[in-house]
Amino acid sequence: MTESSKTATSAGRIVRLAEQGRRQVTIRLDGVEHRALEGDTVLTAILLSRHIVRQSEFGPEGRAGFCLMGACQDCWVWREDGSRLRACSTLVEDGLELRIGCFDGWEQ
Repeated sequence: MTESSKTATSAGRIVRLAEQGRRQVTIRLDGVEHRALEGDTVLTAILLSRHIVRQSEFGPEGRAGFCLMGACQDCWVWREDGSRLRACSTLVEDGLELRIGCFDGWEQ
């Protein structure tokens, strides 16, 4: 992840240590611009900049993905249009806009 004038600094659960050669793409998480590498999953892109993927619907704890292969329901996130996707098995696209802090009244 690189920093630009509107890009958040890295404060995530994971840190990219190697393999920087892929093309960078820009995504927006809750309106904040972040950079990811082409071929990253949405889960990787989110966890490079945050410690959780989303809040649990059933309690105060944050969720960060569980099975990492699309079998559980732990990594669902929402596009700006309200549709949802699995963060662990969806690849980032340049210009992708996600709502992960709160949606439909859920508290962050």
